[in-house]
Amino acid sequence: QVQLVESGGRLVQAGGSLRVSCVASGGSFSSYTTAWFRQVPGKEREFVAAISRSGYSTYYAGSMKGRFTISRDNSKNTVYLQMNSLEPEDTAVYYCAAVVWSGSSWPGELDYAYWGQGTQLTVSS
Repeated sequence: QVQLVESGGRLVQAGGSLRVSCVASGGSFSSYTTAWFRQVPGKEREFVAAISRSGYSTYYAGSMKGRFTISRDNSKNTVYLQMNSLEPEDTAVYYCAAVVWSGSSWPGELDYAYWGQGTQLTVSS
């Protein structure tokens, strides 16, 4: 079983950049497909990006593609989300999620077995 801890969220001005991190422990990190989701209070959690176990394949929500980049360093048990050209609408709690996945398609939100506690990003206008 893996534990996930996110960090790096903070207050950023619109147009700025930020990288958040998620460190995994308690499992073989390279066995897990990982992803980032985000949630605004009162709204449903939203998929941001996912990355394969090796890091060679990535998948993005359409609205995030081009501005956000997901990456991972299996030697550090860490997955990252680099966010550029931030907008106030990006303000949310960002969650890391992981699952051992062997399907031919990307896992859906309900497939992810492990979740972190989230890190808050606030983008000011």
